[in-house]
Amino acid sequence: MINTLYLPELREMLAENDRTGLQEFCGALHPARVAEFMEGLEAIEMWQVLQATEPDVRADIFSFVEEAKQVEIVETVGPEGISRLIADMPADDRVDLLSEVDQEVMEQTLPLLPQEDRRETLRLLGYAEGTAGALMTTEVARLSQTLTVHDALEAISRQSQDLETVYYNYVVDDQDHLLGLVSARDLVVNFTRPDTPISDLMQRDVVTVLVTDDQEAVAEKVANYNFIAIPVVDHHRKLLGIITHDDVIDVLQEEATEDAHRSASVDPLEDGYLETVWHQLAWKRGIWLTVLFVAALLTALALRGYEEDFQKVTWLVLFIPLVISSGGNTGSQSATLVIRGLTTGDVNLRDWRRVLRKELAMGLCLGGSLAAIGYLCAVMLTRSVPESADGVASAVNAVPTLWEVLVVPITLLLVVMCGTMTGGLLPLLFQRMGLDPALMSNQFVAGIVDIAGILIYMTVAMIMVPGLW
Repeated sequence: MINTLYLPELREMLAENDRTGLQEFCGALHPARVAEFMEGLEAIEMWQVLQATEPDVRADIFSFVEEAKQVEIVETVGPEGISRLIADMPADDRVDLLSEVDQEVMEQTLPLLPQEDRRETLRLLGYAEGTAGALMTTEVARLSQTLTVHDALEAISRQSQDLETVYYNYVVDDQDHLLGLVSARDLVVNFTRPDTPISDLMQRDVVTVLVTDDQEAVAEKVANYNFIAIPVVDHHRKLLGIITHDDVIDVLQEEATEDAHRSASVDPLEDGYLETVWHQLAWKRGIWLTVLFVAALLTALALRGYEEDFQKVTWLVLFIPLVISSGGNTGSQSATLVIRGLTTGDVNLRDWRRVLRKELAMGLCLGGSLAAIGYLCAVMLTRSVPESADGVASAVNAVPTLWEVLVVPITLLLVVMCGTMTGGLLPLLFQRMGLDPALMSNQFVAGIVDIAGILIYMTVAMIMVPGLW
């Protein structure tokens, strides 16, 4: 929702070309708040507001503007006007932005960047999407192990304007190999001992990620260790950059959004819901709806195979929805719990035996409970039998015996057990195959269990109901 609190004042200052007022407005508020209040402006109007600010403030505000609007501003203003702002952005944010703009605009913008920034940008653009290399920033505090506390503080002070964070400072050798880490807190605590070598303070066992690691694994490691940032190294332990907590939050939000879309059988959207044009949205939804439609069609075909049996014993039809929904619902529950466990790291592939045992126990417990309730309901529902035209109950519609009614609870027990084990194991199978376990969404599990439920129901019925022998 667009915040219109200061929108009239901003438009008025723009109309009057009040640069002083705009500069005071941008300087008085947190950059995120300024970006929020500019949401109702057009791209060119946003750029006019940003131009009234100092370059460092301009970059801070721009970083909080939503990505789609950033792209629109860049493509509206053009390379000549926007290159200074792009150069002032953190390296990782700069790469993310240039990856989204039109290819021609990116090619025109890169030559206008300072040489060092251009080389750094091209190097980061070379890393595969979704890896630590594509996520990292190269703006990191590097210290020599020969420095003292006093020297280190001076070095950080000189570098700080170009760094994204100075809380973690990395100790490297002459070839940039990572040797250790010294935090800003350690340096401040030892401020009264300025001659202390930082080699005496640094942590040597530093947790790192490889530049080729998947971004989801990186986010999981940062979350497990509660890091503010984590260093990115190559196979020779050469320090290449860091990934900060704000980028990790973005990754977690992105992965959670993808999982939510897949759990609803929607191909993940590249842009927001409102930003996605209707035909793209229809395509992403329609693909999986078609797959689910085919799965439902298979269920209908399974039912059709027992059409003659249903004509012989019509009361069996009453409990088809009960059987299908019970199996599908329990399978969906199990799939949701296991997929979430895989996402958080609570469940691993090697835990498949534990998952199987747990879901088997759940199936017996839940299935037994539903079977008891189902038996009572089945007895009551089958006591009232429709009569034929001559007022006499027909053989086809004969009241089932208590033995025959056991078809319902036995089926419920088996179907629920089938649902829990299917929902618990299929996400693990997908993970083992290298696929996203979220693909095995609730709807897919329900479709599989629906077909299995029909087969189980009619198999039990054929065994226990004499009319079907």
